[in-house]
Amino acid sequence: MNRTSAARLAAAVLLATGAATALSVPAIAGPAAPYGTTASDTESYPAELLQAVQRDLGLNAEQAKVRLASDARSGEAEAKVREALGDAFAGAWIDSATGKLTVGVTDAAKSDAVRAHGAEAQVVPFSQRALIGTKTALDTLSAPQAITGWRVDDKSNSVVVEVNRHVCDAAADQFLAAAKAVSPAVRVVEVEHSPTTLYDTRGGDAYYMGSGGRCSVGFSVSGGFVTAGHCGRVGTTTSGYNRVSQGTFRGSSFPGNDYGWVATNSSWTSRPWVNRYNGTNVIVRGSSEAAVGATICRSGSTTGWRCGTVQAKNSTVNYPQGTVYGLTRTNACAEPGDSGGSWVAGTSFGQAQGVTSGGSGNCSSGGTTYFQPVNEILSVYGLRLTIG
Repeated sequence: MNRTSAARLAAAVLLATGAATALSVPAIAGPAAPYGTTASDTESYPAELLQAVQRDLGLNAEQAKVRLASDARSGEAEAKVREALGDAFAGAWIDSATGKLTVGVTDAAKSDAVRAHGAEAQVVPFSQRALIGTKTALDTLSAPQAITGWRVDDKSNSVVVEVNRHVCDAAADQFLAAAKAVSPAVRVVEVEHSPTTLYDTRGGDAYYMGSGGRCSVGFSVSGGFVTAGHCGRVGTTTSGYNRVSQGTFRGSSFPGNDYGWVATNSSWTSRPWVNRYNGTNVIVRGSSEAAVGATICRSGSTTGWRCGTVQAKNSTVNYPQGTVYGLTRTNACAEPGDSGGSWVAGTSFGQAQGVTSGGSGNCSSGGTTYFQPVNEILSVYGLRLTIG
């Protein structure tokens, strides 16, 4: 949104007395089951947890339950073995093939104490205390950018120092030499990428346009999010709720339509969430369209979570900036800054409906708000909704 558009929008908001206005804020300030564990031994787990474990670990439902139960017992066993071994304890890890706990021990004579707790013993040279001491010594060093980090690695019985092989330089070589001098337990591993800070893209959260003004995220999609078109033109840069660089508008249409999408950078991860502004999130499951008369709720960065009903579809709205067609009318309230935010309906409000366009009134006296249907946005830009 350029400064001229922002000024027009500010005027439209200030002059609106029952007339529809756009609602952006202007520029003002598969492993095997673990040994000894069966499905009958497991507890009841939330469906969302089981679904995530199945998806990300490649397990079926029964294997996921068995794995979670076994992991819990391994944690309990590790605490007991750690106490029994004392200074001979050298870390513990769950074997990826068997699911069984393996414990490092520096004194072979104490291996039986490990087995007594149902774990496997592996004799290694460095105790965990020694490894932690080495890692602590490295923490006092100043690392160049090519060094991406270091950690105690129980399984390899070492302190792993990672270096980005593509940017390794003389400063990195000097750091690695100093690290190796601390202890023979230091092991260098080359990696392809350097870590960056990561943030979640979530419906209803604020974002800021590079030229000024604030709007709200609609829904996460593959590689970014959808929002209102009046919030920015193609090429407009955005920063997130935390003012961290976020992305760029790759598509925008307003007036006529009121939709756009932002491609986010690698610091942002698309999540299937809508902020309910009470410490919880709605999980987006799909985008089945709600009927006229259905209950519907919206999320936005100015007024948070607000609900109402669908009053009409395919509405034409005549904004001061031009006419927009095909909007859905509701009696849920909204205010400037809520533009672009999420509308959801259906069971547990898991069905994405659209992104806030504009309206009249406010959340003190009530009002009318219109949204741009999300399925049209996804179709126009060939985007895939991020669902849970």
